[in-house]
Amino acid sequence: MKKVFGRLKQNKYLLAGVIMTGIAVLLALVSIFWTPYSTTAMSAAEKFDAPSFRHLFGTDNFGRDIFSRVMKGMGTTILISTLVVLLAGAAGILIGALTGYFGGIVDEIVMRITDAINGFPSILLALVVITLMGSGRQNLIISLAIVFTPSFVRIVRSEFIRLRDADYILRARLMGVGKLRILFVHILPNIFSTFWVSVMIGFNNAILAESGMSYLGIGVQPPDATLGMMLSDAQGYLTTAPWYALAPGLSIVWLVLGFSLLSEGIRRQA
Repeated sequence: MKKVFGRLKQNKYLLAGVIMTGIAVLLALVSIFWTPYSTTAMSAAEKFDAPSFRHLFGTDNFGRDIFSRVMKGMGTTILISTLVVLLAGAAGILIGALTGYFGGIVDEIVMRITDAINGFPSILLALVVITLMGSGRQNLIISLAIVFTPSFVRIVRSEFIRLRDADYILRARLMGVGKLRILFVHILPNIFSTFWVSVMIGFNNAILAESGMSYLGIGVQPPDATLGMMLSDAQGYLTTAPWYALAPGLSIVWLVLGFSLLSEGIRRQA
């Protein structure tokens, strides 16, 4: 434990990233069981109340507590981003490991497919997928996972190509070690330092993509609270109630900055 705290003190990027993401995750977890107010309760008498001790971030055009909705929205964004990165990362590891280690015609086909997917802007491609599948949380997760998988495939593939002819892998082959064991026991653990950096970057991209899709109204649907949707609802009240847009906007910045610092800290620690 002392070594962990010592490393955090030496690595300011990692320390700041852990603190920022830790606060966000804590608020998200607390929101599952408790929020100061109901996220759907409306009050005509409290519409556009400015930030105060009663409502820390003020209220919106329906009199709903913005702080409670930010807590829920942050939880929604983190949950969706986590599922997207898990799906895309798992697919990237499997496809990247097989193509990077074995190569051949399958590798060429997969690389051409990833090149084609990477040729489209990620948001535009996700829009196409959601248009075909329909809006909603589940389809949003699937569409973003499809969009982000190629980046994980490329990273994992390049690492497996680098390591597949290493001395310890050649010795394992001579000893008759099975190919699956070589892939997932001998090589995979040695790419994690590089892979974890890409995971944190993936979180950043997933947060921005989810917020953007919800802002456009084709991501998570009401009555669920999301940061992107709150930002979209607030754009008509920027002069009369600036706190309405400020709270979800700064929350998105907080999440993205936290994961950016975390990825930089992990990179420096590797």
